[in-house]
This record gives sequence, structure tokens and C-alpha cells, in this order.
Amino acid sequence: MKNINKLQRDLQYQFGDLQLLNLALTHRSANKKHNERLEFLGDSILNLTIAQALYHQFPDCNEGELSRMRATLVREQTLVNLAQRFHLSDYLVLGSGELKSGGFRRDSILADAVEAIIGAISLDKNLQTATEVIKNWYQNLLLAIKPGEEQKDPKTRLQEFLQGKRIPLPDYNLIEVKGKSHDQTFIVECEVPFLKRKASASGTSRRKAEQAAAQLVLQQIQSV
Repeated sequence: MKNINKLQRDLQYQFGDLQLLNLALTHRSANKKHNERLEFLGDSILNLTIAQALYHQFPDCNEGELSRMRATLVREQTLVNLAQRFHLSDYLVLGSGELKSGGFRRDSILADAVEAIIGAISLDKNLQTATEVIKNWYQNLLLAIKPGEEQKDPKTRLQEFLQGKRIPLPDYNLIEVKGKSHDQTFIVECEVPFLKRKASASGTSRRKAEQAAAQLVLQQIQSV
């Protein structure tokens, strides 16, 4: 693994057991022992850490506002941005198929690796240390986040816009599913028949594809 010391400096954490870090960076395409269990653990720790930070940072916000801000901070794109800050694509351990298809640039793989590293830190040290590392990573993001309309996801914003105009809600139709079971791409169409607006988008899950399609329809409506 190349320049592992630099990676640890970027992560602001020095591993006692480098095998845990190696496991966190290993995709299922590369080995039977891979990072999915660590990802499961890290996802839970990340959500708890961000929820606690927001709870204390915004004492006057209600549950809905806190949930929307947390969703913004733990969503895939935020994790991808962190992965890019750490240059994780340089360290990922991928199978030959994923290497050929550019898996080291795939958002889902990068985001999963960030969560897996969090899980690895918690096992290498403890939960409190993992929490402190996450807070260091998120320091500027937490300073910048604020409650408001922009924290609502596209499907919610589209729904609320249509309800406000007394327009029937959109239809979401699954157009196609591509890829193998462990690496699927979903293509979904969002249509608002009353406004004669529709758009298709893809995502690594049906939910993500629906959100992306809703965003495109919102952009169409708002550009009129």
C-alpha cells in the first residue's frame, strides 16, 4: 500500500493495527475479507456523532430540521468529498474488474470506504476516539451547516411545491436496473403529468435515482 503514513496524516489518526486500515480499504471485489462489515459499523457511528453534534449546536431546532441537516452531512456526496480530501482513490484495494471499470473513482465505493475507516478506528482504539476523529473531519462542515429550506431533499421540495400549488404529486417509475446484484445502477423517471414535466436519472439505489430525477424536474419548473 502506497505512502500509508501520508494517508494516516490526512486522516488525522495513526493506526495501531494497520491490518484494520487495510481491511477498511479493501472492496469486496478484491478479497473474501472486505470492508462491508466495517462500513456497517462506521455508518452507525457517523450518524450518532453527527446527530449529537447537531443536537448541541442547534438547541432551538426541531427533530425535522435536525434530521435534514444530518442527512446533508452524512449523504454520499459529502462522504465522497471527504474521500477526495484524503485521496482515498490512491489507496483502495480493488479487484481487477473494478480497476478496469474505474471503481477507484466510483462514488459509492469511496463513500463506503470512509465509513469503513470510521469503523476501523473504533475497533483500533475505541468509540470515543472515532467520534473525535469524525468531529475533526467535519469541523468546517458543522460550522457551515444551518437549518432551512436548502436542507430538504429534492423529493420533499418537489412534493411541497406541488402541494402548495394543489397539483397532483409526481409519479416515480423504475425504468431499468443495470449491473450485477452487488453493483447495480437504477434508472428512474420522475413525471409531473399536470405540468407536462419529466426527467430520468440514475443512482446506485432506487432512492438515490428518485432524488436525482426529482432534482431535475425541480430545475425544469424553476427555470420557467
